[in-house]
Amino acid sequence: MNESKRVEIAWPELGITVRAELDERNRSLAQCLWDALPYRSLQGHALVAGYHLYHLAPVHTLLHAPVEYRVDRRTVPDGTLFCSRLQHLGIKYGELTEPMTATPVGQVAEEDLDALVQAGREVWNSVYTTKEPIIAEVRRAGGPGGHVLPRLPIGDPQLNQLITEVHAETERIWTKPPRELVDLHAGRIPSKAGSYETVLTTLLFVNGETRPLGYSCYGGLVRAALDGMPMPWLRQMTRQLAHTPAEFLGYCGLDTLWNFTQRLLASLERVDSHEDFVAAMAHMALYCNCLGSWNLHMFPWESGDTMRRVLEPA
Repeated sequence: MNESKRVEIAWPELGITVRAELDERNRSLAQCLWDALPYRSLQGHALVAGYHLYHLAPVHTLLHAPVEYRVDRRTVPDGTLFCSRLQHLGIKYGELTEPMTATPVGQVAEEDLDALVQAGREVWNSVYTTKEPIIAEVRRAGGPGGHVLPRLPIGDPQLNQLITEVHAETERIWTKPPRELVDLHAGRIPSKAGSYETVLTTLLFVNGETRPLGYSCYGGLVRAALDGMPMPWLRQMTRQLAHTPAEFLGYCGLDTLWNFTQRLLASLERVDSHEDFVAAMAHMALYCNCLGSWNLHMFPWESGDTMRRVLEPA
């Protein structure tokens, strides 16, 4: 274990703190996380995979940092910490069923595993039932808490102004739910999206479009640019991947996202450097991923409580 990289993960609303150590299995990812501390973020819980906590980490470099070691996350000990290119810090605290390879970066202290399980149960109740947000704070052990949302430099003045606004909006909604999503979940939908006045259907489609927009579109464009894809191809891929889902989400009520997207697409011909392109797409990824985190938290999962997996007889 790297003794210099001890961290604390706290959930102040729960009165729970666990200690962990970052290790050398994926040193680049661990360093990215370490350099970003301290930060706060809305705590989420896996909805399909099992007993797993994750939250969005405000770390742009997680989108592309090199990976050195992968595991099937079902097979590693409880308390394993993971970082991913979805900009997540995840923590396994029990059985996982999804056969997904993952990139471990550390381990929760053995004596804190019971507290981790308690936190996991409380967060599940928050996400599934109560909808009361729980904020995670990740900090260096013995160090101060706090939060800073990083801002990447952009040379082009017009694009820089847009990303300044994207950054400010991301910061504004980082630990407070976006008003547009609050209205949408309350059924206040100016466009009347939702056939026969339904709301759940609209929420389902919003969730289905927001997550891949951040994870696959903007995160993928960052990696493509860093892999050397020529700028004309990057511009074309951005237009192809971003326009349609963002336009649909604007129709459903996410006007700010659609406004940002239109201005981004209009600015593409001005972008000549890969550095400016990467910075812009990284900020769009973080903004969309933040929207996605809130949508997952606010979604009325409990409405499906009568639908349960059929257990095969022993």
